[in-house]
Amino acid sequence: MNQKELSELKRRLNPDKRNPSVIRGCYMTNLGERIAGFSKPVYSLPLEENEKYMSIFKKVLTGSFGQSLLPVDFSAQQVMEGQEHALLSALRESALTDEDAVEQLWQKAAECIRSEHAHEAQSVNESQKAANYLVLLLHDGYDVPYKDGNDEIDRERSSTVFHYILMAVCPVKQGKDALYYLPADQDFHNRSADWIVGAPETGFLFPAFEERSANIYQALYYTKSNGDPHEAFMQILFGNEPLMPAVQQKETFQAVLEEALEEECSIGVIQSVHDTVCSMIEERKADKTAQPLNLTKGDVKTMLESCGISEEKQTAFEEKYDQSFGSFAELPAVNMVTPKRFQVETASVSIKVDPAHSDLVQTRIIDGKCYIMVLADDNVRVNGVSVRIRE
Repeated sequence: MNQKELSELKRRLNPDKRNPSVIRGCYMTNLGERIAGFSKPVYSLPLEENEKYMSIFKKVLTGSFGQSLLPVDFSAQQVMEGQEHALLSALRESALTDEDAVEQLWQKAAECIRSEHAHEAQSVNESQKAANYLVLLLHDGYDVPYKDGNDEIDRERSSTVFHYILMAVCPVKQGKDALYYLPADQDFHNRSADWIVGAPETGFLFPAFEERSANIYQALYYTKSNGDPHEAFMQILFGNEPLMPAVQQKETFQAVLEEALEEECSIGVIQSVHDTVCSMIEERKADKTAQPLNLTKGDVKTMLESCGISEEKQTAFEEKYDQSFGSFAELPAVNMVTPKRFQVETASVSIKVDPAHSDLVQTRIIDGKCYIMVLADDNVRVNGVSVRIRE
């Protein structure tokens, strides 16, 4: 999926249009014990309530590909025989009316939640303090309009209907007692703590929406934290091995560069790799119809070669890349660099530089000692005070 396709689906969740057909929910404890369940036709919801639900589902379609939004691929065998894919298909094809399928999903969600919190609940009391969860399901049938080669809608041409489901898993936490104003009394009164539904921590779209049609071989998985992909959900809901978190991918890639290049790993090399990858990201981002940018070890090797890295170190990089990610692995470019940050650190000093001007940072060896040098213009401020630099 690309950003344009994602935006097209998010527009379906505009509350005043009431496009989705039904919302189903299951409220449960962090131990998977059910508290309540419901099924609500979207057309019957008050506008304010509808807005709250649609806001939650929009969150599941929000974020950066490769970080918060992760593609989940199904093999041909999973599509033909896999229980996980069969369950998702039954939910989608029945528009959430298949009670057995819905029950199975609630059971899987409860299993995921129990697994996620098993290591956190050191005692019954601690477990009881943890959040409850609201698991939400939405179905929509999108009558996809036909577009010609100029991206113009042709309403006279037949269109396809894209049936999909969205799932959102939201923590429900108890707020605090508070005073509130009651106009009738012209006075303030105590309000007991309410149970509040938070933003979703994880969720998914099935199937993926690609080239204006359904791709049943893929789902789009959402995680609020790019450092925590909620592995239990990946394994139980999709039958897939969990992906390496975005944060871990970046740390691992940095370690591979450092260990492989050794003495050839200079500021100039890291600057060059950073600038090259950032430029590629910006170029790809400008095209809303392009797929998210992924890079291979060959792409990075080409960058290293252009920096003058020796063949020996290039080979070492390839070997360590294979050991860490796999021979044919492609990494999201956004997990290789931080586009809006360039930072130089020592044990006692940290220098943050606008990535567009990272060339202002250089290294020098003076009297046998290594120095980091930053070109200073005529606008230097220290603790908010403008200072002058004298010879």
